[in-house]
Amino acid sequence: MTSQDSLLQEQIAYYRARAGEYDEWFLRQGRYDRGEEANARWFAEVRTVATVLDDFAPTGDVLELACGTGLWTQRLARYATTLTALDSSPETLEVNKRRLAGATHIRYEVADLFAWRPEKRYDVVFFSFWLSHVPPDRFEPFFQSVAASLAPGGRIFFIDSLYTQTSTARDHVLTEPDATTMTRRLNDGREFQVVKVFYEPAELESRLRTLGWNTAVQTTGEFFLYGSGEHRSGERAP
Repeated sequence: MTSQDSLLQEQIAYYRARAGEYDEWFLRQGRYDRGEEANARWFAEVRTVATVLDDFAPTGDVLELACGTGLWTQRLARYATTLTALDSSPETLEVNKRRLAGATHIRYEVADLFAWRPEKRYDVVFFSFWLSHVPPDRFEPFFQSVAASLAPGGRIFFIDSLYTQTSTARDHVLTEPDATTMTRRLNDGREFQVVKVFYEPAELESRLRTLGWNTAVQTTGEFFLYGSGEHRSGERAP
C-alpha cells in the first residue's frame, strides 16, 4: 500500500467516525459556531448555492457522489426521477437514509469512488464538498470517471469550500492554500489526516477545459465555490 493509499484510507476512516457529528459543520453548531454575524453570512451563502442548484434543476436520472448525510440529497430528490447516492461510509449512508425516509426513488451504495465504475449513464452527476478531497494526481482520472457516468447531453454540478479559516472548526488550523493535506479533529479529540485541496474558479475552469469540459465556476463570496457544465460534444473520456 502506498502512502497515498494509506492517506485515503485514513480519510475514509475519518468520515466514518464523523458521521454522527458531520451536520454540526453545516449547521454551524458546537466547534463550528463562529458567532451570529459569521453564521448569518454562512447561511446566506448556503441559500445562494441552493437557489443556483434549483435553477439548474437536476432532473432525470441523477448520480450523487460522496452523498454524505443527505444535506444535498434531500434537495436533489425533489427533482430526480431516480437518484443513486454513493458514499464510502456505511455510517454516513445510514444518516442519509433516515433523513430521506420514505423516498422510494433513491438507491444507496457503499463505494470507494476511486475504484467505482458506473453501470449505467446519468443525466446529472452531482458532488458536494468532495472535489477538495481528491488528491491532485487523481483529479484527471476522477473527471474521466465522471464523464463516463454521463448520458448524452448529461450535466454536472458541484459545490466545495473556499479557503477561509472561518469555514472550519475553531480548533482546526488551515494549512497554506497550496497544501494538499490537513489535520482534522473529532469532538472526542481524535485526529486524522485528510486530503484537502482548495481551488480558485479560473484555475478550476482552465483545468477542466483541458479535459474536455465546458464549465462555469463561481463563488458565493466567502465560503463556497460552485460550478456546472458538460463534457464537450458528448465525448466520453476513456
